[in-house]
Amino acid sequence: MTRWTSLLACALAPAAFGCKGPAQSESPAASSSAAAAQPAAVEAKSATKDTGPIKVGILHSLSGTMAISETSLKDVALMTIDKINKDGGVLGRQLEPVVVDPASDWPLFAEKARELINKGVAVTFGCWTSVSRKSVLPVFEELNGLLFYPVQYEGEESSYNVFYTGAAPNQQAIPAVEYLMSADGGGAKRWVLLGTDYVYPRTTNKILKYFLKSKGVADEDVMEKYTPFGHSDYQTIVADVKKFAAGKATAVVSTINGDSNVPFYKELANQGLKAEDIPVVAFSVGEEELRGLDTKPLVGHLAAWNYFMSLDNPTNTEFKNQWAAWVKSQKLPDGDKRVTNDPMEATWIGIQMWKQAVEQAGTTDIDAVRQAVGGQVVTAPSGFNITMDAKNHHLHKPVVVGEVQADGQFKVVWKTEGPIRADAWSPFIPDSAKKVADWTYPWVCGNCTEPKHKGVVIQSAKAEAPAPEKAAAAQ
Repeated sequence: MTRWTSLLACALAPAAFGCKGPAQSESPAASSSAAAAQPAAVEAKSATKDTGPIKVGILHSLSGTMAISETSLKDVALMTIDKINKDGGVLGRQLEPVVVDPASDWPLFAEKARELINKGVAVTFGCWTSVSRKSVLPVFEELNGLLFYPVQYEGEESSYNVFYTGAAPNQQAIPAVEYLMSADGGGAKRWVLLGTDYVYPRTTNKILKYFLKSKGVADEDVMEKYTPFGHSDYQTIVADVKKFAAGKATAVVSTINGDSNVPFYKELANQGLKAEDIPVVAFSVGEEELRGLDTKPLVGHLAAWNYFMSLDNPTNTEFKNQWAAWVKSQKLPDGDKRVTNDPMEATWIGIQMWKQAVEQAGTTDIDAVRQAVGGQVVTAPSGFNITMDAKNHHLHKPVVVGEVQADGQFKVVWKTEGPIRADAWSPFIPDSAKKVADWTYPWVCGNCTEPKHKGVVIQSAKAEAPAPEKAAAAQ
């Protein structure tokens, strides 16, 4: 079987064994022999070894500047795994979580990712910052691991080895700015782009600047500032924001990450900067980050996510009740003050989708599971049926904008009617607008401007392989 025919069969039969990406099938001869041998190998392995626990990696910072955000993702992953185990496990096997702490140290993320894969984990759920994801990405691609990444990010990426369960910019940043531009959102004319100094804020703000320019916003009406991780003195920056805002309706778009959010919001309160004066919309502040703040001075400021704890629907009620019971049973710090938030929901969705994909594939084999993840649907705590896009490996997600309330929860002020498809590459950046992320045949790439297998001659398949419409059954 030629390599293109093998790839076509993978596209037509997503759960088929042996379906690999371009990095794993460069040689037609190797591809043909691997495709023939792998089902038997997987079957033999299942018969002899696949009876013990399935190792699942959890890769989140439990110390350092990002622990304020990531610890709860570790906790909700353990809760979800425990529930799955109590319900009988996956393929009749228990899940065994393998937890590591990369300690907010970006090179250490890569070391810990390699450690997890070498320990034989079937999948890893982890990372928060884009710099941590960028650090581990080469490891997962080199070793053919599988990562579910649960946090909103800047886009401009699609990896064969990653499924993105957080929001892309068109599922968070762009809709939030559109809301602030609207009459209901205050009609902002001037913009402060304030973030932590790393790839997510800088790339997101690059996209937003192109977007604002497309809406007629002049360069002089955009102020851009960055601070390092762990930054704690926002006195001068907040004063500069107040000065910049004089004379025009102004909004702050915050991509500050980690524990720096605490001193930033405290400084807003210290200088009397209220939402009715200059609203702040945050992309990395949710219920968990607000737990450590006096939220009364922050009432009316905004956050844009795909889920809020305050959403009223049966799935969310069950999710919150399960979380409360887990917090109590595990005696987690802060007890009944613990909350749920968007990245926790995204972690839960990712684990549920991986479980469904393993059961559909009938194996934990990375290549078979990866093919099965695309198209999985989960009824999520957001209240929507959420689908994993088989082409770009991103979720279709709703967008929700909420106002901070005095109790640290959010009141929904705007939302989409339903889930929207993620743009892996931004249409507002000229070079990116030309790029396609599509891991199905004939594209088979995450960053290209034309199909990788463009112009392949189909008649070569007649003597070597079943007709394309029969490929799925033949697999």
